[in-house]
Order: sequence, then structure tokens, then C-alpha cells
Amino acid sequence: MYEFLISTAIVALAEMGDKTQLLALLLAARFRKPIPILLAILLATLLNHGISAVLGQWITTILSPDVLLWIVSLGFIAMALWMLVPDQLDDETDSINKWQKYGVFGATFVLFFLAEIGDKTQVATIALAARFDSIFWVMAGTTVGMMIANAPAVFIGDKLADKLPISLIHKIGASIFLLIGVATLVQHYFF
Repeated sequence: MYEFLISTAIVALAEMGDKTQLLALLLAARFRKPIPILLAILLATLLNHGISAVLGQWITTILSPDVLLWIVSLGFIAMALWMLVPDQLDDETDSINKWQKYGVFGATFVLFFLAEIGDKTQVATIALAARFDSIFWVMAGTTVGMMIANAPAVFIGDKLADKLPISLIHKIGASIFLLIGVATLVQHYFF
């Protein structure tokens, strides 16, 4: 359960102000159909983070524990730094128009899945699965974290985004990533 809670918290914080949250806002403003948008985000996230968690687990089978420890620890520290760089959403109007022929659900699913590739939350899912040795709980937690961040964005739209202290949220998220990265090294070498 610890893996689930940590994964949920980390991804919910990492997602605040992230390009996929901005994409959720844009899709909600464009289509004005929150339920199909949320279902598509949920399924795209489950697929993307499921693959990522499996990749994280697979990595543990091919790397030595010491190498893996350093990669995961440094990965969390790098994520802390990455959290401090705000995301920008390029003009996605052309992408939305391109995929709009597949309907609200289809367009949202494809755009969200593609936007998550190489995103902070995907990298975090890989690192968390490698760190905690748990595909299911990490995938479930990161998916819930995504929904915690994106559901309000879909329902409330950009009114809420302007009121959230995104910079503070990013700093808190960065602190958590840094703490996990350093704690992993300290725990291994000193305990």
C-alpha cells in the first residue's frame, strides 16, 4: 500500500502544471464533454503507465542491484530538477483537429497517450516500479495521481489553473523526488 500512496502523491504533484494537464484543459474547452475525456485519460494512462511499470520491473532483472540503485536514485534526483522546469504546451490545435475525426474519446485517448511518452510522470512510473518492485501498485498509484490532477482540470477548466500555486506545487514535488532519491542511497549505504 505504501507503493500506491507514494506513487499517487508523486504523480499528482508532478502533473500539476504539466503539459498533459494543460492538454486536459484544452480538450475540455474544445469538446465540453468531461466524461468521455476523463475515460480516455484514464485508459490512456493505464496503458502508458502499465507499460512503464513493466519496463521498470524488467530493468531490475537486467541490471545489478548496485547499478540499479544508482540509476533509480539519480533518476529521482534528476526528476526533482526536472520538476522545477515548467512545462509549456505547444499549439495543440492542429493535433486536436487531426484526431477530432475519431470523436472526443478517440482524440483524447490518442493525444493523451502520445503526450505521456517521455513525460515526467512516465519516467517517474518507470523509476517507482524499479524502486518498489511492484507493477500493480505503482501503476494504480500513478494512474490515480494522474486522475487527481486531471479530473479537476477537465471539470473546472482554466479557472482553477489560474488559482493554483503551480510554482509551489512543483517545488513540493521536486522536494519529494529529491528526498526519495537521497533516502534510497542513504538507506542502502548506511542501514
